Amino acid sequence: MRTEFAKYEGAGNDFILIDNRGEGFTPDPRLIARLCDRHFGIGADGVMTLSRSAGTDCAMRYFNADGSEGEMCGNGARCFALFAEHLGIGGERKRFTAADGLHTARILRTEGTGGLVELGMTEVAEIRRGDGWWFLNTGVPHYVEFVRDLDTADVCGRGRAIRRDTARFPQGTNVNFVRILRDGAIAVRTYERGVEAETLACGTGATAAAIVTNFACQPAVLRYDVAVPGGTLSVRFSREAATEHYSDIRLTGPARRVFAGEFGTEDF
Repeated sequence: MRTEFAKYEGAGNDFILIDNRGEGFTPDPRLIARLCDRHFGIGADGVMTLSRSAGTDCAMRYFNADGSEGEMCGNGARCFALFAEHLGIGGERKRFTAADGLHTARILRTEGTGGLVELGMTEVAEIRRGDGWWFLNTGVPHYVEFVRDLDTADVCGRGRAIRRDTARFPQGTNVNFVRILRDGAIAVRTYERGVEAETLACGTGATAAAIVTNFACQPAVLRYDVAVPGGTLSVRFSREAATEHYSDIRLTGPARRVFAGEFGTEDF
């Protein structure tokens, strides 16, 4: 069976997008992992399918590069919104469901095969603090640690160990190392659960890092420029004073269709 797909990237975080409104594609974990393999497959940090949804423009299912199904992916959801735009689904504002609930995305600008997309994220109600680290859920679980030198941070080594520290994080966690550049500006490197490696960007991680920076260091700052290896993202939010409750969280950044093609499931 042949399946059409499109490859998108958001700040270097890359994804395979499949229009599954006809329900012809079955997302088997082994197939997903093979498609994402950068040597024997198409190569990607994850796969997303777009399907019909009652009451919203469409529904998103997200799968990690290892084949496991994920709850949410910030950069992936922005790419998903642009994919929907290219398919002619919805208006300037897209409403879609994901495993972590309802999301709204706004297409701020389009140019060629790319665009600038703002994504509404789930609210944060709790931030857990440990010895030099913070933990919160921005759609998926995230560990945040501040470092002096981001270039020498052992993202893969320490990130892998923390990600698998089920004593502290029973479901595993994404791991973010953060350097504060100035008020309203941070740099982040992320080890992603499910990809099991450092990625060039992580939208939910950038969001987690910005919120923790506000919570721990810069309570007056409500908007952040977040430098990641693949580019720059923007995070803004509202915070209920003297609480851990963050709402109206918006992640903004670029998204781009790289190419389109088709594959035969029998080849994988």
